[in-house]
Amino acid sequence: MMTRSFCFCSRPERQRCGKIYWAFVLLATLLINPAWAAGESLSIRFNTVGYLPNAEKQATIAASCANFTVVRVTDGSTAFKGKATGPVLDPDTQEQLYTADFSKLKRPGEYQLDVPSVGRSAPFHIAADVYREPFHTVMLGFYLWRCGTAVSATHHGHTFAHAACHTNDAWLDYVGGGHTNKDGTKGWHDAGDYNKYTVNAGVTVGTLFRAWEDFGPQLRKVRLDLPESGGKLPDFLAELKWELDWLLTMQAPDGSVYHKLTTRSFGGFIMPELETTNRYFTPWGSEATADFVGMTAQAARIFRPYDPAFADRCLQAAQLSYQFLKAHPEYHQADQTGFSTGAYEINQPNHRQNGVPQNRLWAAAELWETTGSPDALLDLETRVKAVNGQVDSDFDWDETKNLGLITYLFSKRPGRDPALVKLVHGNLLSVADDIVQTASRDGYDRPLGSRYYWGCNGGVARQTLLLMAADRLSPGKGGYRATCLDALNHLFGRNCYGRSFVTGIGFHPPLHPHDRRSGGGNVVDPWPGYLVGGPHPKAGDWHDEQGDYRTNEIAINWNAALVYALSAFLETTP
Repeated sequence: MMTRSFCFCSRPERQRCGKIYWAFVLLATLLINPAWAAGESLSIRFNTVGYLPNAEKQATIAASCANFTVVRVTDGSTAFKGKATGPVLDPDTQEQLYTADFSKLKRPGEYQLDVPSVGRSAPFHIAADVYREPFHTVMLGFYLWRCGTAVSATHHGHTFAHAACHTNDAWLDYVGGGHTNKDGTKGWHDAGDYNKYTVNAGVTVGTLFRAWEDFGPQLRKVRLDLPESGGKLPDFLAELKWELDWLLTMQAPDGSVYHKLTTRSFGGFIMPELETTNRYFTPWGSEATADFVGMTAQAARIFRPYDPAFADRCLQAAQLSYQFLKAHPEYHQADQTGFSTGAYEINQPNHRQNGVPQNRLWAAAELWETTGSPDALLDLETRVKAVNGQVDSDFDWDETKNLGLITYLFSKRPGRDPALVKLVHGNLLSVADDIVQTASRDGYDRPLGSRYYWGCNGGVARQTLLLMAADRLSPGKGGYRATCLDALNHLFGRNCYGRSFVTGIGFHPPLHPHDRRSGGGNVVDPWPGYLVGGPHPKAGDWHDEQGDYRTNEIAINWNAALVYALSAFLETTP
């Protein structure tokens, strides 16, 4: 088994001894702030990965303070002096918070914040390529999620590997095929479990494709050191193709799409190759079928320059399932009788029209954008009018309407209704402005404000899709890019824990995620590159415990949103 190295540190010495370096950082921080050793949150809370040179740079301090300095790690000399502002009461945590603003410090280097009577922070970087290593690590997470094959990669001196798994996917017992096996291999394990779900793949692949369409020039240059590296596909698309190869197996001959491929019950904390319980296709659902159309139609145009035959296959699959949807206009929820694995079904109406998710809007948008079909455009605009062009400020697997609205809004195809384009344009800017204002009122500049729910960290990251869309509409205005960076700041440590929420990245990242590989394998550190779900129902309700799947699980949809956010600020110069 080949071991692939994914250590992309900015300093050669850290590439050789990253683990020793961070052990030293941890020890130094314990000596400076012994309260952390007792399990308390650090009082100096900031982006522990670092900052872009020209970006705003702020830390939240949960202790009384007046002055602060930024010191160079190399020699301890002072690089910046400033006065803290505050206090301001944060309603979510009931903390009195101060702010240290060192945005004027732009010189690349490695620094620490020093706050008299409070302590000294963990080191951080200022660099143009500060998000390069995190991007590689989060994409490494997708590679290590691969199902149906052996994987192996090295991160910060540790090798993470498993043997080929789930090579017998899957059985047709529940979809009318009797006890017959049909190919359902490849794809990514969905979350902390090893199952595969079409609906959650929808927002995941749609988000990653959005990253490609928005930031393709940067992403095309990135080498991820995959088994496919050096082939006809850019590495980013090669990783997505692994998921699409599985998704194409989820289509039934009539065009309906199976809702999921899983065991009947969740398995234990064992390595994936040891999970040999039978896995089954489950019956089709409207959401899975609509999401499948969105993904495959988008894939058809994105892959065409690199693999025309695969693009044709995706387009044919999209058109077949789209015709099935037209013949079955009613909302059909998948029958999951006999399964207690992830349901991914709609229980709350949220912003949906008559309680039904608008995933068909996304399906029509991608098919029209790929083919220019007048029928698809009519379907799309009818659905956009039905929801009054409403853009949701927060969305996930259960409502992919926003993906369709963004595709419609930025399309270069002729034939769109100018009034409808104007409506969506205005709605998107209005929502983005609200997100910016929400962040400005939060003690940690968190774009989601006081909303804490299962997977809310993914929601924080996913808002960057809307903010970057708004920035394309009004370049350099509205604070949209700065609020995107606020989202990354929050996820990498500017939160009430003072910790990164991404395994293997930043200071004191999650050590015990709800992840069967991390819990079932003989590893010292958790598998790297995974955003955990985050606190709920309150800001203080996150627990770095393996058993707390409600706040500490990992999932492909959350990781995809983080990939998008990182892609927006990726410096690809070697």
